This record gives sequence, structure tokens and C-alpha cells, in this order.
Amino acid sequence: MNPQELKSILSSGLLSFPVTDFTANGDFNRDSYIKRLEWLAPYGASALFAAGGTGEFFSLAASEYSQVIKTAVDTCATSVPILAGVGGATRQAIEYAQEAERLGAKGLLLLPHYLTEASQDGVAAHVEAVCKSVKIGVVVYNRNVCRLNATQLEQLAERCPNLIGYKDGLGDIELMVSIRRRLGDRFSYLGGLPTAEVYAAAYKALGVPVYSSAVFNFIPKTAMDFYHAIARDDHDTVGKIIDDFFLPYLDIRNRKAGYAVSIVKAGAKIVGYDAGPVRTPLTDLLPEEYEALAALIDKQGKQ
Repeated sequence: MNPQELKSILSSGLLSFPVTDFTANGDFNRDSYIKRLEWLAPYGASALFAAGGTGEFFSLAASEYSQVIKTAVDTCATSVPILAGVGGATRQAIEYAQEAERLGAKGLLLLPHYLTEASQDGVAAHVEAVCKSVKIGVVVYNRNVCRLNATQLEQLAERCPNLIGYKDGLGDIELMVSIRRRLGDRFSYLGGLPTAEVYAAAYKALGVPVYSSAVFNFIPKTAMDFYHAIARDDHDTVGKIIDDFFLPYLDIRNRKAGYAVSIVKAGAKIVGYDAGPVRTPLTDLLPEEYEALAALIDKQGKQ
């Protein structure tokens, strides 16, 4: 799959980030991860991102990263494209990127570099170096310390033909509009705010109809139903699911920093696909929060 073919795939449909399975003592659980991917793949996501933010990329050792990406690529070879999360310092990100390409990932999601004191011109140089280290398509994730503007992205697009996507995790509408208007069809555009469904209608109006769903990990049918309702402007269905599920879900998710990942792992456990605990520095939901989430999921019916 060349970068332009990947861009076409990412320009429509629902995307998701499978959680990474760990055993009770925190080791990568390959067998459980395979079962998860086999369960999720048939639901119709356009692509899955292995070892992304929800997949706890930030907590994986290099050897574990290779296992996660290889397992995802091998399991989903005939069902859904796998993109690999990459990040960290530039040389580290390049090593991850080249390893993911070697293992057969169809593309990369370039996560923020985790260095707080860097100019955005320096961040742009970082993105360019990673893009030029591989031939597969790259999606850059504007979030946290990565806040590239339209001019910087336009220059990167000229220098890096395989930079084919932009994912927004900032929620800066003015910036998103300026990027969308400046770059036009040069990129595929992905909504990437935590619990993206809440912002999906607004982002569609901005020309960003595609987003990544974390709740696809545990209520995939509901996640797909919601996406299709957004696509056909079915405001009644969108409003009902937001009221019945997403707003109370956000109430739980917002109680502690890091719960955007923890709550997804809790949801997976509730529906019978236990992914094990989150790794520190994240913390798992408290028992009463877990029970509140279980009640919400139960109301969504069989998936």
C-alpha cells in the first residue's frame, strides 16, 4: 500500500486504537491481544492504530513495541490496515518508524515527541526527519507540545510526499480551519480529541468527517452506529447517544488525569475482553467508577 492509497482509506470511515493487552503483572499478553483484534476487525473500522496513545505507546519497551506491531500486522493482514504509533526523541522515533515499516505496518501515526521545551520549527524538523526515514505514509498528531501551524504543515507537505495525514488533538478551531483551508485535499484530516464523538458533528462541519473512536474498543456496534448517524446528519440519533452514553461517560473519564486510557481498558474488561491493568503512571478506575461504567455499557445492549 503506497502513501496515497493509505490517504484514500483514511479519508472516510471510522478509525480506532486498540488497547494493548497486559497480563496481571504487566507483561504484554499476545494471545489476548490477538483475540481483541480478531473481535474488532469485522466491525468495519477503516483502519486500526496499534501502539497508539490508547494503546499505551508511551509505556512500551522497544522489544514490546515490536511484538505489538508484529502481532497486529499478522493478525489483521487480510482484514484491516494497521498503522503504528511512533514517538519520542527524533532518533528514537526513527527507529520505531523503521521497525514498524519492516514489520509491515501500512503507515505511521507520529505522536508528540514528549519534550516540552522546543520551538515549533524544531518540531517541524523532527517531523521531517521521521517522514524521510521511511517510505510508508505518515500522519502527524497535533497535540500537546506538537502545535504545527498551517505554514509549517504546508512546508512539510512540500518536502515530505509521504506525509499524508493530519490528526487534530488540540481543539483549536481557528487553527483547524486555517490548516484545512490552506492544505485543502493535500492531507486526510482526522479528529483526534479524547472521546472524539462529542466533537464529531462540529468537526464534520469544518471539513473533518473522520475521527478515531476509543469506545470502539468495547462498544464497537454503538461506535459504528454513532459514526453512521453523524455521516447522514441524523441529529436525533446523535443527540440520544450523546445524552444516554457519552455525557455520563465523560463524567467518569474526567475524574482523573489519564482516565482517557483507563476507562477504555475498564470498558474492555466489562464486555469480556479484559486487557489487563494500565501501566504506571496511569491508574485504573476505582470500583465505584467501574460499576458506573458497567451500568452505562449495559444500557447500550448487545454489541
